[in-house]
Amino acid sequence: MIIKGHFPIESFKELDTPFYYYDLDLLRDTLDAVGDAVRRDPEFKVHYAVKANANPTILRTIAHAGFGADCVSGPEIEVALKAGFKPEKIVYAGVGKTDKEINLGLDHDIFCFNVESVPELEVINDLAGAKGKTTRVAIRVNPDVGAHTHANITTGLAENKFGIALTDLDRVVDMARALPNVELIGLHFHIGSQILDMTDFTALCNRVNSIVEHLETRGVEIKDINVGGGLGIDYKHPNHHPIPDFALYFATYRRHLKLRPGQNLHFELGRAIVAQCGSLISRVVFVKEGTKKKFVILDAGMTDLIRPALYQAYHRIENISSDSEEIERYDVVGPVCESSDVFGKAVDLPLTRRGDFIALRSAGAYGEIMASHYNCRQLPGAAFSDTI
Repeated sequence: MIIKGHFPIESFKELDTPFYYYDLDLLRDTLDAVGDAVRRDPEFKVHYAVKANANPTILRTIAHAGFGADCVSGPEIEVALKAGFKPEKIVYAGVGKTDKEINLGLDHDIFCFNVESVPELEVINDLAGAKGKTTRVAIRVNPDVGAHTHANITTGLAENKFGIALTDLDRVVDMARALPNVELIGLHFHIGSQILDMTDFTALCNRVNSIVEHLETRGVEIKDINVGGGLGIDYKHPNHHPIPDFALYFATYRRHLKLRPGQNLHFELGRAIVAQCGSLISRVVFVKEGTKKKFVILDAGMTDLIRPALYQAYHRIENISSDSEEIERYDVVGPVCESSDVFGKAVDLPLTRRGDFIALRSAGAYGEIMASHYNCRQLPGAAFSDTI
């Protein structure tokens, strides 16, 4: 087998493109790095955010490492359970939980519902009562803390749809404590995604500290604090920084969040765990000479990786099969009948020809899971370093 970089090119030639290639060794190394960073803190509980990637092999690998799961739908709870995540380590968030989804969580006695509205709290209480159960809930608080990230993935501002407003928190806490079929155990926060500035997390810690202190003056004990996830990755340099700085991330909370004795601190990491282990592998269909530019047209499109079209997100683009030392500048695009089906403009690549393999890096998070059948295209396949 001939290896170019860390990609088994010869094996790729036997596969239909496009497909996602997952480096499971890197995933396991990343999980080890998370474990090492929290080993000294038994009160730190890490839940993998299933929305980032629900590929069964990825989920089984993470579950085997002992992590919990953060789910935002009933089907995510089902795939997490099937992959081996323990119900007592599953937290369930989301602004629009249906009765069917809530009952699924109740039937499996999941650890906690992260409640996002008063109507949801009332429905959970009623459904739990119908089953003769008491279920644990945490109130998701909208902390009105901004994050230095894309507007579409910022979730902690007052204008966002998520959580309970700070001005309503006392009323909702009192309501939860009075309901007979829910046990209020904690507070849940999440300010956004792809955050690289640790001062954003410091600001969250300060807000959490003030909220907990306020509730304590009212005689409210908070057992569990969930600060969500949000840690970003290095999209520009995946080879130099394949694993995020988890030590700095957890140290920020260790230093700035004032945990009380017996309190647990929950994290919901997704992108930071799986993004770098995955690449979208595509073949060049045509190289087209335009009037002022050259186009590399791939057999992968926005149906396979929507982030560039949706967020104008950057993914490093590499020609992993060309040995040419000549560099050309291309717009790298897909075949979908949309002008937004563009992966990158003015991308410098080795001289590229029809049939070359192109890797879109750092695509393990919000790549395969967001793929669609638009234009009646088939969903991309998956291949793994352990079996290829």
